[in-house]
Amino acid sequence: MVSVIFPAAGQAKRLQAGVSVNKALLTLAGKPMLVWALLKFSAIDEVGELIVAVPEDEVAPVERLLAKVPNLAPVKVVAGGAERQFSVANGLKAVRPETEIVLVHDAARPLVSAATIGRVIDGAKRTGAAVAAIPEKNTIKVVGPDGLVESTPDRAKLWEIQTPQGFRCRVLMDAYLAAMRDGFVGTDDASLVERIGHPVQVVDGDNWNFKITTPEDLAAAESFLKNDLAVRAREGVSAAADLVADKVGEMKRHLEELRR
Repeated sequence: MVSVIFPAAGQAKRLQAGVSVNKALLTLAGKPMLVWALLKFSAIDEVGELIVAVPEDEVAPVERLLAKVPNLAPVKVVAGGAERQFSVANGLKAVRPETEIVLVHDAARPLVSAATIGRVIDGAKRTGAAVAAIPEKNTIKVVGPDGLVESTPDRAKLWEIQTPQGFRCRVLMDAYLAAMRDGFVGTDDASLVERIGHPVQVVDGDNWNFKITTPEDLAAAESFLKNDLAVRAREGVSAAADLVADKVGEMKRHLEELRR
């Protein structure tokens, strides 16, 4: 079974200047951003549970919100921590004992594709740890405190890391226990796993799986989702029309046979 942890305690300070609000609960094309992400993972057959980590005072309201959302996989809401890493640690405590693979996904990446999720799950099964990523397209410079360029890394070796990040449950728990013991705080879950010497495989992510951090990101995601919904609505109408045409054709053939 696959369990998915969603750290969702980030504040939308860059999205709504001066307003302290949970970014994951901002409305995007008619639904909270968090709900879009949860629905993407709920559609994956191997996913058996969703665990959402939010600020402690939001646990009950988010539970009520999610209870009204149809087609969700079983979901738990837990209190998050002051850092993303602490929120994931609290989520790990709630994982069911039969869980084989744990995925960690940013609630602020609502456009993740089923194909990306599948590649991460498969990679985690093969190697014990896998992360979605895309090749870096830009030239990156290492800059010193004096503002001067120190080096230019080989772009061919650079990848922009996304989520989900997937791990065998025991691997991720060992990494978190080691980090807790040593007081280490990493930039992502994979960095904790790398630190205990376990290899991490990179699998293909996609360009639309970006993290929403600015008003421009929010507008782009809104446009993508509205266009996607419009396409699916048109496809649904077309499919319904084809079905009606097929039924009418069957009725005509049946009447012709009766006349004979």
